[in-house]
Amino acid sequence: MLLNVENLRVSYGKIKALHGVSFNIDAGEIVTIIGANGAGKSTTLRAVSRMVPVESGSAMTCMGKDLLKFPPEKVVSELGITHVPEGRRLFGNLTVMENLQLATFARKDLDNVKKDIRRVFQIFPRLEERKSQASGTMSGGEQQMLAVGRAFMSGRRLMLLDEPSMGLSPLLMMNVFQALKEINRQEGTAILLVEQNARLALKFSQKGYVLENGNLVLEGDSDTLINDPQVKKAYLGG
Repeated sequence: MLLNVENLRVSYGKIKALHGVSFNIDAGEIVTIIGANGAGKSTTLRAVSRMVPVESGSAMTCMGKDLLKFPPEKVVSELGITHVPEGRRLFGNLTVMENLQLATFARKDLDNVKKDIRRVFQIFPRLEERKSQASGTMSGGEQQMLAVGRAFMSGRRLMLLDEPSMGLSPLLMMNVFQALKEINRQEGTAILLVEQNARLALKFSQKGYVLENGNLVLEGDSDTLINDPQVKKAYLGG
């Protein structure tokens, strides 16, 4: 098992965001979390990447190591967990190439950095065309490609993706998801995906979890969930 989360509890002040959520991810697996706005999906990703504190009693392990003992930068450099947040958060005044190079600051295998940049350009040819362009001037789809490419450069054991389809046209959305499939298949990268487009997310993943108001209410393989009457009614339009 790559990632195991048990009894995950997170609060923002007096507001309880997660109420004892438990889930797991195997190496190379694609897992999705679906739910309404405010269900706790993004908070779950932030907790795994150690961007928000968790409450006593929460337990998270990655490859058997206690995730709670790692600061955010070590989660990336030592465990290979990268987080692509909602909104991409690129350095808009820097070029595509500079954004990719910045993502390697914690890496110790510098000999492989150039090879990995070439790999990013193979996966996203558009980025090679734009490599000298300021990232803030690119389209939303191109920026999402760069955000994924930057995560790829940082470490790729587990990629956390928050709403990767947001703001994208259907064509660009499919391009991004096809590239993610390629990264998963060829690099063995596990993916934990949070996505408002529940149908797309379930078709893309092997396993899914449903969050409601900070509680895990349903889980199963994606084919089962996509045909579940409760999921259909709440998230798939009937």
